Amino acid sequence: MAQLIYSGIMSLDGYTADREGNFAWSAPDEEVHAFINHLERDVGTYLFGRRMYQVMSVWETWDTSDEPAVIQDYARIWKGADKVVYSTSLDAAATPRTRLERQFLPDEVRKLKSSSGKDITIGGPTLAAHALKAGIVDECRLFITPVAVGGGLRFLPDGLESRLELVDERRFEQGAVYLRYRCLT
Repeated sequence: MAQLIYSGIMSLDGYTADREGNFAWSAPDEEVHAFINHLERDVGTYLFGRRMYQVMSVWETWDTSDEPAVIQDYARIWKGADKVVYSTSLDAAATPRTRLERQFLPDEVRKLKSSSGKDITIGGPTLAAHALKAGIVDECRLFITPVAVGGGLRFLPDGLESRLELVDERRFEQGAVYLRYRCLT
């Protein structure tokens, strides 16, 4: 059975975007990006809300031929995975291998997990909040960037109560930290 993994880059004070919605401060350096690529290679399906999908869909059309190898590699990983976008406002998905769903249904994600041969990631804190509150997330993978933004969109939703077990950690040269937790409840 596939694992449902919530993964993201956040500030030291717990935000994925600042008060204005900016997240440029979270751009991973080459070392972190290569590590993310390593983790993403095992992903068969990405689950996104509309906003995160629109941000990430650039990987479909971006000409990365003049970009560093880690960027080219991630573009191949993105294109090789299936995507599910949850949106009531999109008319259609703009990228191949993408299915549009109007509503996030935890039981449907459970079915996907049981039928998938590869792991599934859920991207974006708004959509992930639904999965976390439904208790269907198996792991949280946090990349903590050494910056405080003072407010904005939180990585974990307010009101979430959950027990987590640390199963892996890594420090990066520029000060970022990776923490991998198994969700117990």
